[in-house]
Amino acid sequence: MRMFSLPDSWVWDFWFADDGDRYHLFFLYASKALHDPEARHYRASVGHAVSADLVSWNRVEDALVRADAPAFDDLATWTGSVVRHPDGTWFLFYTGATAAPDGRNVQRIGYATSQDLLVWQRNPENPVLAADSRWYETLDAGVWHDEAFRDPWVFADPDGDGWHMLITARATTGEPFERGVIGHAVSADLRRWEPRPPLTAPGPRGFGQLEVTQVEVIDGRPVLLFSCLAEHASADRRATGTTGGVWAAPAGGPLGPFDIAAAEPVTDDRCYSGRLIRRRSDGRWVLLAFHNRGEDGFVGDISDPRPVAWDGKRLSVL
Repeated sequence: MRMFSLPDSWVWDFWFADDGDRYHLFFLYASKALHDPEARHYRASVGHAVSADLVSWNRVEDALVRADAPAFDDLATWTGSVVRHPDGTWFLFYTGATAAPDGRNVQRIGYATSQDLLVWQRNPENPVLAADSRWYETLDAGVWHDEAFRDPWVFADPDGDGWHMLITARATTGEPFERGVIGHAVSADLRRWEPRPPLTAPGPRGFGQLEVTQVEVIDGRPVLLFSCLAEHASADRRATGTTGGVWAAPAGGPLGPFDIAAAEPVTDDRCYSGRLIRRRSDGRWVLLAFHNRGEDGFVGDISDPRPVAWDGKRLSVL
């Protein structure tokens, strides 16, 4: 079954907010009038839908579209996350992309705020974070197809000491298809952010990029969820015949340590950009992902929620 789809648009990466009454789905979408699904990335808008049960959704007003040039997000508005400040303000952190002179894109992170999750206002001081060349690969390195610094996953510090952000980023050293790392930044108030060194290191059985990261505790065990296709995985990963998809890696806690070399697939490449959310009706963790590969190529809709649990050493979809 396919949980959320649009008849005239492709839908892919998404994230949630739970206001205690309704679930809010924020998703990237682009018109099928483009004909080529690969063209969707630079035509993405951030749509919005609401649900009482994670199954039946009502679409509401879009949250964000790309800004007019010049702006940090004048090429694209991409994946993010939503959290609520103690004062009641909702923060939507998202990826902004702009084009470099050579046509490749540079990714930075900004936010918008809302009082009701429906009407969003961009922070006029965006962006709030960019790749710090002390720790993170930038476009000047000439190693990768873009300046990867995206997919902010924001959560409160478990001990009450501000906020953390996990970021899809790349290290400054290592084999090109092993440089993917979990970037890190911290904030006291969600408005001002300080970059920190990555929480992982490049190495064998790694990945060129760890997209759409999320850390949760499932059945009492912390787990890092991320996505990567075979084309962006390390040579030793590709040698196993993996197609890539959604992956889970053991975690020591919300800030690691993360054992990337021990990551195991949760799905194959038919699904991508998996998200975990706790269902209020029964307290169970469920996984949703967008349908990536079908018999006729790219699909572009979002799955129904499916429960997850640990099966021995692996996080499995039930």
